Amino acid sequence: MAGERIDDLLTESGLKIIQSREVFSFSLDAVLLSRFAKLPKRGRIADFCTGNGVIALLSSDRTEAAIDAIEIQPRLADMARRNVAMNNLQHRIQIIESDLRQYAQEAGNGIYHAITVNPPYMRPSAGDKNDNEHYTIARHEVMCTIEDIAKATCKLLRPGGKLYMVHRPSRLADIMEALRAWRIEPKIIQFVHPKQNGEANMVLIEACRDGKPDLRVLPPLVVYNEAGEQMI
Repeated sequence: MAGERIDDLLTESGLKIIQSREVFSFSLDAVLLSRFAKLPKRGRIADFCTGNGVIALLSSDRTEAAIDAIEIQPRLADMARRNVAMNNLQHRIQIIESDLRQYAQEAGNGIYHAITVNPPYMRPSAGDKNDNEHYTIARHEVMCTIEDIAKATCKLLRPGGKLYMVHRPSRLADIMEALRAWRIEPKIIQFVHPKQNGEANMVLIEACRDGKPDLRVLPPLVVYNEAGEQMI
């Protein structure tokens, strides 16, 4: 399709991905989340807000579980399906084009062992919205809020199942409040810093459905050294 390119995901299995600047390409946060998530070897997992399916693809290298990847935007869902087909993963990954809020009502209770999500980071009223609708939906909570994710997770995740999320540190209080309101207990957080002495610009979160209060903070991840070389 015009405007698209194929990139190498630099995995041992040789995964590749179709991307386009017109619909918001993935970035380091998706890669870090896929590494952070401790996925079960088997069972069934979901990837909310999957976009072009990058986290589902990367997760397929780390688990034999069936993966349901949910995306509301038709163009991105189509791209995700083609990515799955290009990597011959149709038997492992199912792309579901749906509004997450509606999907959570219809899919069943407690059907997933784990869930990953790289959601929109910005409140609907925050910052200037891009003229590109795909960018606006990917960045702003116009179709999916933190509350929506917490509610859907409570419905779809089995007791004891894990949610793995990447987000912005500025939203951490909102995230903790929403997760606990829907019985998803934060268990582990890890901050990501661009440089050693810089402020964190990402946070990785592991939470457990019906878990007991007990929060651990892992050592920070630092992306670049003083010479500007990527370390992770």
